[in-house]
Amino acid sequence: MIDRKIIRRIEKIVGKSNATAEKEDLICYSYDALNLRYLPDLVVFPKNAQEISEILLLANEQRFPVVPRGAGSGLTGGSLPVRGGVVISFERMNRILEIDQENLKAVVEPGVITADFHREVEKVGLFYPPDPASEEFSTLGGNVAECAGGLRAVKYGVTKDYVLGLELILPTGEILTTGVETVKGVVGYDLTKLIVGSEGTLGIITKIILRLLPKPEAKATLRAFFTRGEDALQTASRIIRSRLLPATLEFMDGESLRCVEDYLKIGLPTEAEAMLLIEDDGDPGLLKKNIQRMEEICRGLGTQVELAGDGKEAEDMWRPRKAISPALGRISPRRINEDVTVPRSRMGELIRTVSEICGKYQVRNVNFGHAGDGNIHVNILYDPGNKDELRRAEEAIGEILRAVVEMKGTISGEHGVGVAKAPYLHLELGDQGIAVMKKIKRVFDPNGILNPGKIFP
Repeated sequence: MIDRKIIRRIEKIVGKSNATAEKEDLICYSYDALNLRYLPDLVVFPKNAQEISEILLLANEQRFPVVPRGAGSGLTGGSLPVRGGVVISFERMNRILEIDQENLKAVVEPGVITADFHREVEKVGLFYPPDPASEEFSTLGGNVAECAGGLRAVKYGVTKDYVLGLELILPTGEILTTGVETVKGVVGYDLTKLIVGSEGTLGIITKIILRLLPKPEAKATLRAFFTRGEDALQTASRIIRSRLLPATLEFMDGESLRCVEDYLKIGLPTEAEAMLLIEDDGDPGLLKKNIQRMEEICRGLGTQVELAGDGKEAEDMWRPRKAISPALGRISPRRINEDVTVPRSRMGELIRTVSEICGKYQVRNVNFGHAGDGNIHVNILYDPGNKDELRRAEEAIGEILRAVVEMKGTISGEHGVGVAKAPYLHLELGDQGIAVMKKIKRVFDPNGILNPGKIFP
């Protein structure tokens, strides 16, 4: 527990109105989308890097944990205060400081909502591609800390591909700037890339320099339904082999389609066992040619292929994909949502393996995700009140993750490790890899102050 003397010292740093130890407030910052709960001792709302630096200096002096937190949308527990301490919320540090149209970059504070940033840069004809499903409420700081992916990763990459530089507070309190504001820069070790995706364990991000692109002139949307899941995934592979690279290439299996239709009642073909949702963007002439080629490929194995005629039709095509989470929430009180990723050529093998394992453990399974980059969200549904079913679900997940690594895949494509995947870290990294990473953590954070209990089991 943090005693009253320490709380008063923190209140002097951030102002009494910007710190709270009230139980009802602490509860609001005790959980994220993983649905585990750990109560912090204090939540603070700093306004700048200097205040955070002073808090960390005090934390090292008094040896209490500090946990940075964005919007709490993470799915692996990365922002949970598992050992209590102080949660730092960035709700007051939410400014877009600069949008530089000449140099195609922006400077933002970590509390900026991702979708708000998308809208602002698009107003001036620019484009920030990373688009996690949580973009309407997740923050850019959280996206950087977790190296968020998204639907457009197949064509444009993920968050780390757009971070030029950072301002951050080291766990020991020093303020550090990393990276560049130029297109090129190769001076010294790339500390920026080390921090991106480090899940708030190596530093607290207080400013982000992001690379922007010109906004695509046009976009087109296509969807196709299939009688077999393997036919859909084979079609996705054919599209990529044809040297076509759509902006998004999304997959939903038959179970997810039926769940969504039961939820939305919009006339989805419930006899279908898979759907591909494809969107591309770019020069209007080339876009038309490419989307027509993708439509032809889909017709090879697809039973129903539709090309959106306008923006409204495109929006309607996206509704099932965006409704998966609430639809699943209606049929199951809990689910384990994994974001495994395999080489694109092995997606069919992955789906078959998942089906076999879930059949072995007699648990219900729903799959959807990003077929364009091999990132499939494997969801195992369970009743938390049924301990035997929970045990079977967890055993199935362990076997699935081992199979993914054997396929030369990764146990997390975009959600991170946090606390949820820590027990499985050795499957992918091995003892030596984990040992090296722990050494890096100790160099940055010798007193174990920053976001303890994450990544490493």
